[in-house]
Amino acid sequence: MDEIIKLIDGFGRFRAHHYERDGAPFRELVSQGQAPKIMVVACCDARVDPAIVTDCDPGDLFVVRNVANLVPPFEEGGGYHGTSAALEFAVRCLHVGHVIVMGHAHCGGIRALLGNIRFEGGAGQFITPWMSIAEAARREVATTHAAEGADARAAACEQAAVRISIRNLMTFPFVQEAVAAGCLQLHGWYFDLDGGELLGCDPATGSFELFVKAVAGQPASQHTTLP
Repeated sequence: MDEIIKLIDGFGRFRAHHYERDGAPFRELVSQGQAPKIMVVACCDARVDPAIVTDCDPGDLFVVRNVANLVPPFEEGGGYHGTSAALEFAVRCLHVGHVIVMGHAHCGGIRALLGNIRFEGGAGQFITPWMSIAEAARREVATTHAAEGADARAAACEQAAVRISIRNLMTFPFVQEAVAAGCLQLHGWYFDLDGGELLGCDPATGSFELFVKAVAGQPASQHTTLP
């Protein structure tokens, strides 16, 4: 119960800061509704909360999180489509201007895809078919990084999976239309937990480049380049 008490205590601090001190921003979000400009497809990993990583306020991001931050390809039949539903709502109802697929280092889903995590006792029933979305990333890395160590192969696969998700985004007709109209931009990001660095995928080359770090005491926006 200690973990639950910690959460309840945290809510008390949240309420004191966001409601009792100045509840105007939340009252505005309630009365006017949400209007985020950015959707983020992020991983369920407890270490990679996109709002914390980007230091955003409530209402700034529309976020869907799943195992390994994957976007499935467009399909109309069979099963439930949680990520696709969130994407549809973000693009067609909220009219976001950006969709970011945010991968990260030490992703358990990617490690499972590579065979570095073994499931026992029936576990993996849902994870294994879900991770098949990134099977092409596994095959790519097996060819291009065969001589490298496990960590290097995993990092390459994590980034390759982001590229696959970007391609899958473009299989959705409403995403294609919004991109073609100049109303929507797609981005691939990669958060390196080890170095605390954020990288962006260059759409021309597919390589991931480091966003320039902010100089101490100066706003990051003055020292940030977008691939």
